[in-house]
Amino acid sequence: MKHLPRFFTFAAPSRFYRLAGWTIPWFYATALLFALAGLYMGFFVAPVDATQGNSYRIIFIHVPAAWMSMVLYMAMAGWAAIGWAFNARMAAMMARALAPTGAAFTFLALWTGAFWGKPTWGAWWVWDARLTSELILLFLYLGFMALVEAIDDTRRADNAGALLAIVGAVNVPIIYFSVRWWNTLHQGASISMTAAPKMASTMLTSMLLMTIACWAYAFAVVFLRARALILERERSSDWVQALFGQSQKGVS
Repeated sequence: MKHLPRFFTFAAPSRFYRLAGWTIPWFYATALLFALAGLYMGFFVAPVDATQGNSYRIIFIHVPAAWMSMVLYMAMAGWAAIGWAFNARMAAMMARALAPTGAAFTFLALWTGAFWGKPTWGAWWVWDARLTSELILLFLYLGFMALVEAIDDTRRADNAGALLAIVGAVNVPIIYFSVRWWNTLHQGASISMTAAPKMASTMLTSMLLMTIACWAYAFAVVFLRARALILERERSSDWVQALFGQSQKGVS
């Protein structure tokens, strides 16, 4: 038990603020480098697909975005639950910080999916189980953001958002397993933990590079947003006042 305080050392907003400020530039740089490498591999090195031609290349953006949309929602729901259960300020702020990025990745997944679906299915949109549940995920993100902003009392807003996020988490396994549970147009998983990849090694490499880029980008923007939330909520604390005092001295 004596190591417990060290484990939670960055749960303090002041410590997290400093750690996040140091890591954000590194995450942005990692995202840029891996995105450039992944896009080059995907659009210029990976071979043409025998069935879909060049139109399949949208998967190098679509699939990582879809993965991130689900992972970030579960992270948001998890942090919201911790904030609700333990009255943890930093956890509640992390949940709020995650929501816009998760919504952006969900929109990107739907948008790129439409570009992929037009040449593949002949339609921009179909009420397929996978697509419909992904659209519901976008509404859950938007609903969470609207709910927490609509309530003036911060603590009540965090609790209400946590309830919505936790209930909405049931949609994530529906998205993931929809292609197995129902007869859908959407193709099955190309990468599985229990089976060999169903794509060429260059395609797989590009997919993994883009996934790392999306992870790094998510960390960067979420940490940046969390820092802004910390300054807003902790503006009366001594360390924030001292921080702004140092900034004003540096300008003068």
